[in-house]
Amino acid sequence: MDILKNVILGVYLVVCVALIIVATMQTKESQGAPETITGSSTGNFFEKNKGRTKEGGLKRITILLSAIFAILAIVSGILFVI
Repeated sequence: MDILKNVILGVYLVVCVALIIVATMQTKESQGAPETITGSSTGNFFEKNKGRTKEGGLKRITILLSAIFAILAIVSGILFVI
């Protein structure tokens, strides 16, 4: 059981560091008030294919890592109580 706890904790730390790195690599999505006033074009080519760009990939990886982070937090909480 101690080996499982150590493995889960090691994977948890790697996911934490990876999540921090990927989250800081992302760009800011909205520009604030100027975009609200002028309006944003959502029908252009970039918006339709945003998932295939670097930003879309980083967003997908961030969502995946955050889901793994949450699952590992719950599992490690259960394991360390036992």
